[in-house]
Amino acid sequence: MEEQSPIAAALAQVGSRLRRVRAQRGVSLSALAEVTGISKSTLSRLESGQRRPSLELLLPIAQAHQVPLDELVGAPEVGDPRVRCKPRVHNGRTTIPLSTQPGRLQAWKSIIPAEHNRPEPVTHEGHEWLYVLSGQVRLILADHDLVLEPGEAAEFDTRLPHWFGPAGKSPVEVLSLFGPQGERVHVRAKPQSREKPST
Repeated sequence: MEEQSPIAAALAQVGSRLRRVRAQRGVSLSALAEVTGISKSTLSRLESGQRRPSLELLLPIAQAHQVPLDELVGAPEVGDPRVRCKPRVHNGRTTIPLSTQPGRLQAWKSIIPAEHNRPEPVTHEGHEWLYVLSGQVRLILADHDLVLEPGEAAEFDTRLPHWFGPAGKSPVEVLSLFGPQGERVHVRAKPQSREKPST
């Protein structure tokens, strides 16, 4: 029986490595396909060894998982765990992504200017947790109208009408974690916020 060359042996293991890395991150084939632009069927064939790996396919997968390409082809891990934060400004709010992997929970830091204090409640699928870093944050959640102080946290189902922004005349900074419906954050805080009396 002819012995495989080291390169052929490494390439033969790429599929199982791709599957293992994706499973460790809890990312579905559909989610990975959306992030990389590679079809779900091609990703499936890569993982099963039916499709020969190429740089054109491996580079976007490595980027999506935030791992060095070497890890996917069997070299020792040399990844840098630091997240390269790139602020985004949308409707005056600055959001800084603190997580880069596709799938499950996503972490954000938001800076909301003082003038963005007019409530515009929205609803969508998901579950959110937020923590106040600075400023007073007004949180409107269904029939509740609360003010959160620095160091306080809130957790809620985003299918309820909700909005949060500055309660005073200063900008606010918050950390937020957002996940699919039913996925709760394990960190919890006792509610310490005050409910405003109705007028």
